[in-house]
Amino acid sequence: MRTIIICGIIFSSLSLAKCSPSEKFPEPNPQTLLPVNQDKEVNIRWTTHGIPHIQSDSWKGLGYGFAHAIATNAICVLAREFVTVRGEQAKYFGATEANINSDAFHLALLHAKKIDDYISFTSDESNELDEGYIEGYNHFIASKAGKLPASCNNAPWITAITRRDLAKLSIGVGIRYGLGRVTNQIAMAEPNLELAQLDNLDLFIDPEMIGSNAIGIGKDHSNNSRGILLGNPHYPWNGPSRFHMAHMTMPGEINVMGASLITTNRIAIGFTETVAWSHTVSTALRFTMFKLELDDGNRMAYRLDDEIRDIEPIEVQVETEAGLIDRIVYMTHLGPVVAAASTPWDDEHVYVMRDVNYENYRSGDQYMSITKARNVTQLRDALATHQGAAFVNTIAADIDGGTLYADMSAIPNVSAELIDRCAVDTGNSRVITLNGSDSTCNWEVDSNAASPGLMPPNQQPSLITNTYVSNSNDSYWLSNPDQKLEGFSPIIGNEREIRSLRTRASLNFIEEILTAGQKFSQELVQNLLFNHRHYGAEIFLDDILTVCAQKSSLHDACNILSNWDRRQDIDSEGAVLFNRFWEIATDLSPHYAELFDPSNAAHTPSGLRIGDEDTKNFILASLNQAILSLNDAGIHPNAKWGDAQFVVRNNKKIGIPGGAGSQGMFSVITARFNEDGGGYTPILHGNSYIQAVTWNDDSTPNAKAMLTYSQSPEPDSEHYSDLTELYSQSKWIDLPFTDAEIQANLIKEETLRF
Repeated sequence: MRTIIICGIIFSSLSLAKCSPSEKFPEPNPQTLLPVNQDKEVNIRWTTHGIPHIQSDSWKGLGYGFAHAIATNAICVLAREFVTVRGEQAKYFGATEANINSDAFHLALLHAKKIDDYISFTSDESNELDEGYIEGYNHFIASKAGKLPASCNNAPWITAITRRDLAKLSIGVGIRYGLGRVTNQIAMAEPNLELAQLDNLDLFIDPEMIGSNAIGIGKDHSNNSRGILLGNPHYPWNGPSRFHMAHMTMPGEINVMGASLITTNRIAIGFTETVAWSHTVSTALRFTMFKLELDDGNRMAYRLDDEIRDIEPIEVQVETEAGLIDRIVYMTHLGPVVAAASTPWDDEHVYVMRDVNYENYRSGDQYMSITKARNVTQLRDALATHQGAAFVNTIAADIDGGTLYADMSAIPNVSAELIDRCAVDTGNSRVITLNGSDSTCNWEVDSNAASPGLMPPNQQPSLITNTYVSNSNDSYWLSNPDQKLEGFSPIIGNEREIRSLRTRASLNFIEEILTAGQKFSQELVQNLLFNHRHYGAEIFLDDILTVCAQKSSLHDACNILSNWDRRQDIDSEGAVLFNRFWEIATDLSPHYAELFDPSNAAHTPSGLRIGDEDTKNFILASLNQAILSLNDAGIHPNAKWGDAQFVVRNNKKIGIPGGAGSQGMFSVITARFNEDGGGYTPILHGNSYIQAVTWNDDSTPNAKAMLTYSQSPEPDSEHYSDLTELYSQSKWIDLPFTDAEIQANLIKEETLRF
């Protein structure tokens, strides 16, 4: 039997020890993990498009079936993530610097005590579900040996998992937008590196690569006096952050349908018999940097008030084909050392990061509680109780017509007063760096919070209303312009500042309906997204056309843009020219005619100063360059948008509607322009799991949905592109929820014994 070297790190306070490479333990054999007493059952009914409906009378059975279902559609991607959090990238995928850094990072931070703490914190229900998930996963890979998708069949890195592996995966997902952003700067930190050897600190993801929209319509504005929810997360189209649809039922306990990430084993966004919810990435920071004063030139000791503390080395060994590589990650009481060009480890100071989700053991129980909520008030209570949502707002609607906006999540308890008193290195306004050598500058502890250092829920923004709520990744401030949320800590987000064009698109689309005296229907809410309107064009294109008409050489371009429907549907002609113009112009803000007005935030800024020569020249030069760029790429400026933006699935070209959120597209698709021809492909990010949910007259959920990239990432799956082809045509599917609906769409049924 093959063996692996396991480097165990035992914490006593911050006393760390390096494990001996001679400590070897047998790797679990999947065949030995098959259940012996198979007296329990879980039933999985598969409906069209590869959607599993999992039913069991136990939490363990639900977990077992959930693992089997997601592995059926996405085993290769899921198994690859277990390799990552185990710290085995270099072992299986080459000893590159990136893989070695990733392994050192995960081996050091996901140490034995951290995992013990995580496992001991979770509830019995969560532990039972997780145990079932582990058994279901291990049974799947054992029973399907040699019959997995071609991309990973017989791969040596698909191995059995343990409870500790699952805990590592949960923490790893949570820290993705905090500690996970500085993996290299943590794994390569050393006390004697020169500035020239340090990477830049990149703490924030490109805003084009994260995001979501969500709208909740209350009974005052809905045509059926029920709530209506539109959930539209924008997530990567490839990799572990893809969504996967599923339905989980345990009679008398939960009945929830929606989607999870491939790497999570709870429904993250979805609906029950009485509540529907979605998430949007929040503006709240989930971490702060701390600047520690070193002790008289000793780079391995720092001051904390009148005390001197050692920086503790965590020694790990990264396994590669060529042997073991020793690496050290450095830890303090606040978190790991982060050495970068802007945060150097010199003779006087060292910088560290404290990430709220590194201490978040509550996410599993959080989603168990969400799925049990009967209305938006109970849902807000669930959020407040656990504060386990890692980095998202929650937008919800219920059967009684209530709606909820809340950023009641895992946020450091850092008040405006604490920032004013303790902030250092304030040149970068997006990063909060505090004086770590002053203990009063650490995150404040409040007994009303779910965990020490968390901001208590009564200091976090939320709104329950029968009118409407919305969010498109700006802060809480304009969740409903008639009921502004104000007075919160700047660590959560800004107030009375310019909103993104996508936020303004959402608010203006809602305002149009209300101003016309209409009520929202489910179909009308669906069309807010799938009409693929270009809000940036709606407020700027007329001015651009006025300038364009003054240049005879641009006559054809002017005609193309004037005839464009100002949408980015696959048949839209002119979208490709305007899209390329906007990308080349990069920033219209110096040319705005009407500047931002906080009292009219949903409608400003607007217009362009077309009487100004600089603005005219800017517009004309950008249009000329856009035309040349398209010609060089072999794309006609009047090409249909679906011919220019597309994916290729098993040699079939599929046009993709939607466009850049930064341009004011509410229907977001992110793709980089291919200068060598082809157009906007491949698709990187954007519309993913989309749901529009309300309730029928008989009180059953009515859910329309779309998973834009389909259920499986595997080319040899029958569900690799079926939904993508429907999305190309801006179509929705009905999600079967009741037994009658499931039976009407039934494709096959599995009964698993465990």
